[in-house]
Amino acid sequence: MVNDAQTGLFDSKSTNQNVIQNNARRPLAFRARPTDLESYVGQTHLFTRYPFLKGNNLPSLVLWGPPGTGKTTLAHILAERSGLEFYRFNAVLGGIADLKKLIASAEEMKKMFGKEALIFIDEIHRFNKAQQDALLPHVEAGDFTLIGATTENPRSSVNRALLSRLQVVELTRLSSQEVLQILKSTSEKYEINTPPMALDFIADYSRGDARTALNILDLIQRQNAELGDSPLDFNQIQKLILENSRDYDKDKDRHYDVISAFIKSMRGSDPNAALLWLAVMLDGGEDPVFIARRLVVFASEDVGNADPMGLTMATAALSAVASIGMPEARINLAQAVTYLAAAEKSNAAYMGINQAMEYVQSNCTIEVPEMLKNEHGGKGEYKYPHSYDGAFVKQNYTKESIPKFYEPTNHGQEMKIKDRLDNLWD
Repeated sequence: MVNDAQTGLFDSKSTNQNVIQNNARRPLAFRARPTDLESYVGQTHLFTRYPFLKGNNLPSLVLWGPPGTGKTTLAHILAERSGLEFYRFNAVLGGIADLKKLIASAEEMKKMFGKEALIFIDEIHRFNKAQQDALLPHVEAGDFTLIGATTENPRSSVNRALLSRLQVVELTRLSSQEVLQILKSTSEKYEINTPPMALDFIADYSRGDARTALNILDLIQRQNAELGDSPLDFNQIQKLILENSRDYDKDKDRHYDVISAFIKSMRGSDPNAALLWLAVMLDGGEDPVFIARRLVVFASEDVGNADPMGLTMATAALSAVASIGMPEARINLAQAVTYLAAAEKSNAAYMGINQAMEYVQSNCTIEVPEMLKNEHGGKGEYKYPHSYDGAFVKQNYTKESIPKFYEPTNHGQEMKIKDRLDNLWD
């Protein structure tokens, strides 16, 4: 029997017809889950590295691996093979009170029927310290077998006291061939009309995640049911996959990786790559104003005085994007991105302010020379540059000698700046 802390026990009075209908509504990844090791695909290294997985004397353990690699399925199979009563708990949905009720239920089952329990905790890394501590004495005493599943490294996400009592079992991402094997057997079992080319395509695009692959196959099955005698062909399936397989997030690794690639492409003067990453961000729903703000920073940090128009272009794009919005704002962004990517580059202004800030922070208060103060009371003689030829006269603007923070490059317009400063101050 499987007990679920969120859904409760199965109602034995349900009719077979209701069971069939309910199962048909469940995701294909759930319906197609294997129930024995013989039909379990992938992770063949586990049973050589951890031979106890094939035995009946199962220790408490934590299954660690990427999404869709079979952690939950393996936990079910291990429970079935060991003859243990299976209890499932979700660390996201349940609190410590729910956990204690589940443990009490497992202990009661053991007292009444002598049935040992296996408690499976999905996403165990989301347990706080109090929840993990609640498990500790029971795991230590062997009151039940604990299996946790996590996508995070348990050595950093599970507290040491609990982890020391668990065996870490690491699952790896499935190969495309293993995912294809799962897709073929599932499409045959559930009579899902899918062209072989489409199965190959799904296997490649799932990136080793069997759940993602089966969810796409599930969508195809439901679409085919609607279409009746005209099931989806490969081109339609390909389009369906591409629409549903592009990952993007606004505050996690993908977000930061893409914006990094975007900035580095512009810095490397590759407008085509920059447009690609711009399109990835816009397709993923990234805020166009955020992108435009990054362009304003880039214009000063990486283009600088080599092309002063870069900042004008970037600020104009920011104003336009804020006023117009998507989808038209993509055009404004594209113009600014291609201009900045193709522009001459200099980070001299950026490096200059960094060095100046470091200098200020490593010194005591830097005093203003008397002649430069707002009211200097006649102390010192300030020379008004416009009164001299070329609107320039040599004079000290600091009390002490300071480093040369700004080092103009020989790129673009900044070369003229370099030549002028060299002629004035040499």
